[in-house]
Amino acid sequence: MLDQIQLMSVFVAVAEEQGFAAASRRLNMSPPTVTRAIATLEERLSVKLFNRTTRHVRVTDAGIRYLDDVKRILDDIALANEAAQGVNATPQGTISVTAPVLFGQQYVLPSVIEYLNTHPKTKVNTVFLDRIVNMLEEGYDVGVRIGELPDSSMRAKKVGSVRLALVASPEYLKKYGIPQHYSELNTHSLIEVQVGNLNQDWKFVENGKIINQHIKSRLKVTTNQAAINAAVAGFGITRIVSYQVANELQNNKLKFVLEPFEQAPLPINIIHREDRLSSAKVRSFIDLLASNLNEQTAFN
Repeated sequence: MLDQIQLMSVFVAVAEEQGFAAASRRLNMSPPTVTRAIATLEERLSVKLFNRTTRHVRVTDAGIRYLDDVKRILDDIALANEAAQGVNATPQGTISVTAPVLFGQQYVLPSVIEYLNTHPKTKVNTVFLDRIVNMLEEGYDVGVRIGELPDSSMRAKKVGSVRLALVASPEYLKKYGIPQHYSELNTHSLIEVQVGNLNQDWKFVENGKIINQHIKSRLKVTTNQAAINAAVAGFGITRIVSYQVANELQNNKLKFVLEPFEQAPLPINIIHREDRLSSAKVRSFIDLLASNLNEQTAFN
């Protein structure tokens, strides 16, 4: 007979895997055991937790509310076990980390690999996306956010700042001239990145006021790297976050333009769920990542 905690664990597995067979494989249990566990839980609660068809298993509305509570309880139990082992408990288990695509690839992944090599009992799931994720709803433990943070229950640790800037190749600027004012941009070949929250009018600051400049791009791309490649190839001017072209700037493949009209630098923060502060696995990763990012010259 499974106890209440085991029943909850089975419920979470079935809900997340959306199936009994997949949950049984994840838990290394027999399918009949998983089925009986859900039936027992529903009987105890007098609530239907799943809608079942021959093809799908979906959580009911009552099940969705119960799932949030159960996951929080299971998390609290895991944290309590870690706390009982002591502050210096060996990090173990899985953490999930999210960051913008290029930032994650260039600056977060090396820390992830170092962390995994240092702590052999850990696993890390990385999700690099150029959109703002809801860490609580999507279940991430640690994230890197570039830009001002909205008020939330997340804890934040600032590790640097970057510029939202315009760049072009020396060859392009020599051929077509260096714009001196943002109003000249529509006479230039512009490369627009349609990704995340950067697919809006380009913003500039003049006399202390933020100016929205509508642009007419000749080339639209869906990744920052594609825009950078096009700019390096001499096609035109694009807007990037400064860390994304640190190497290109150093090697004189790209140059900043219209620097006097740039907005204030954007902060880089490591953010994490407040209730995870006492987790050894999360705390040790944040400390390592913060230490490594603070050493980066690209944004410090």
